[in-house]
Amino acid sequence: MVIDSLNRPLKDLRISVTDRCNFRCPYCMPAEINGERYEFLPKSEVMTFEEITRLVGIFVGLGVTKLRLTGGEPLVRTNLVTLVGMLSSIRGVEDVAMTTNGYLLAQHAGALKDAGLHRVTVSLDSLDDAIFRRLNGRGFGVRKVLEGIQAAATAGLGPIKINAVVMKGVNDHCVVDLARWCKEQGYIARFIEYMDVGNLNHWESDQVTSVAEIVERIDAEMPLEPAEPNYPGEVAKRWRYKDGTGEIGVIASVTNPFCGDCTRARLSTDGKLFTCLFGSVGKDLLGGMRAGATDGEIADILRGTWSLRTDRYSELRASLSTTQLGEPKPKVEMFKIGG
Repeated sequence: MVIDSLNRPLKDLRISVTDRCNFRCPYCMPAEINGERYEFLPKSEVMTFEEITRLVGIFVGLGVTKLRLTGGEPLVRTNLVTLVGMLSSIRGVEDVAMTTNGYLLAQHAGALKDAGLHRVTVSLDSLDDAIFRRLNGRGFGVRKVLEGIQAAATAGLGPIKINAVVMKGVNDHCVVDLARWCKEQGYIARFIEYMDVGNLNHWESDQVTSVAEIVERIDAEMPLEPAEPNYPGEVAKRWRYKDGTGEIGVIASVTNPFCGDCTRARLSTDGKLFTCLFGSVGKDLLGGMRAGATDGEIADILRGTWSLRTDRYSELRASLSTTQLGEPKPKVEMFKIGG
């Protein structure tokens, strides 16, 4: 096991399999910036399935047990089922999950389960069709996402979690309806505070609907009580319904950061290691691999990078004023390293 400078082990790896997406959500890939002329990575710079599998094997040798496939939108990557099969067969991998917008999920859910995917998290910011069309930036209706979620449930890719980024004045009035629907369907709703990820979403703190407010709204309609975490370092704080019919999760990365428990590394589409979602520069692993580096040499790079890790961006943002933080540094875009 590898430990960083704040005594946090390396346990989870998030893998961005593509920087492309069929949505243009304003908090990640705004349509006005990532339009038709936007140039994504050329195929030659994207990790192959074999390169991903080799790197994952090295990560697992250093203590990683949980994998999450992200993007961009992972299901726009051709033959993703093949990669799932390759990763799930690596000895030491205990959990393979995927975060998806769900739009293409119905046609792949069964094959993904058969290949070894354990569970999915679907991003769904609103059940309201008009709001959903606005937020996905493409005018897509919500129906295909709901069909994808149902297909995932039928295939056994659960427990299914539904992620909603909550933005004040945009979809914050939808949280109770979404929570109620998830409760009735047996899914776990997870509400995420709007974060200052990347450089493109023009984030302002007054756009944040706090987790405390979200919990208060849901509790007023469907009473809640705190629940213990499932495991150390769990991202979401759990609240269960007092009537025993399910739970919600809340991710308070702005108002109540959880950097102190973070065990997650991120592998970008072009094979760079990021030790924080808000990182600026990644450690190039793919370049070294293609230049002939051995597994042992790559493991030494990983070990050295993680052992020096001091990242706690969200805690600093919460505890320091804008003046104390200084000029904001450019951050990697979320669609390049996943959420």
